[in-house]
Amino acid sequence: MDHTSSRRRRPDDRGSAAGKHPAGCRTAEYRCGVSRLLFISDLHLDASRPHALSLFERFCRGPATHADVLYILGDLFEAWAGDDVEDAVSQRTAQAIAGLTVAGTAVRMLHGNRDFLLGSAFAKRCGMELLPDPTLVVWEGRRLILCHGDSLCTRDVDYQVLRRTLRDPKVMAALLARPRGEREALAQRAREASRTANANKPEMIMDVTAAAVDALLDAENAALLIHGHTHRPDLHVWQHPRGTRRRIVLGAWEQGTRFAQAHAGEVQLLPYP
Repeated sequence: MDHTSSRRRRPDDRGSAAGKHPAGCRTAEYRCGVSRLLFISDLHLDASRPHALSLFERFCRGPATHADVLYILGDLFEAWAGDDVEDAVSQRTAQAIAGLTVAGTAVRMLHGNRDFLLGSAFAKRCGMELLPDPTLVVWEGRRLILCHGDSLCTRDVDYQVLRRTLRDPKVMAALLARPRGEREALAQRAREASRTANANKPEMIMDVTAAAVDALLDAENAALLIHGHTHRPDLHVWQHPRGTRRRIVLGAWEQGTRFAQAHAGEVQLLPYP
């Protein structure tokens, strides 16, 4: 079937409230009556990384056209100061996603720590749906949990406090109410502060904890978690009293990446290109 020349049937999803994340946010449930799902994260698109943007555009013209749904699990952009802040990178990204949705691939995104201010205006321009973090997807009878991954790095106490503060709707509204230039300057300072802070943290602090992962899987009665954030692509398998569990970590977009595919009863971590 030529996926680029004909519009496919939209995925048969039924959104409903499911369980509760250990951190306190609700989990949306999507029942996918589709055959192929793709998962990517951590593109960190900005003007200083033209290769990553070109790679994403190729991905949207290539593998993504054969998917029923593409899930972007946060940090699509290196920073996001508001939907009213447009540049060549955001325009090209919007065009790539819009082209994909017109071709029949649904695109759904949840926020990362870099682009949590990305809102409905940009999503609407792309034809993309925004999802809560975490999101539960029921695919072929299997329960898959999707999240960015930063909420699971619970050893980093200072970051978790900052995350809860910045994700407060009142704080987000106050940030977005500031003048555009001020927001852009704040975003730049935040990136610099993050790089400095991370350079002085032990590697283990910036990784997810087993307790947080199991708590999330327990809460949703799931056995598979897909996330990004840590830039440590891998497949982790372990035994739990409730059965075998798996955690797929997606790759950052540098010279190449690792993305996940759910198809024909299997969920795999694959290289691109």
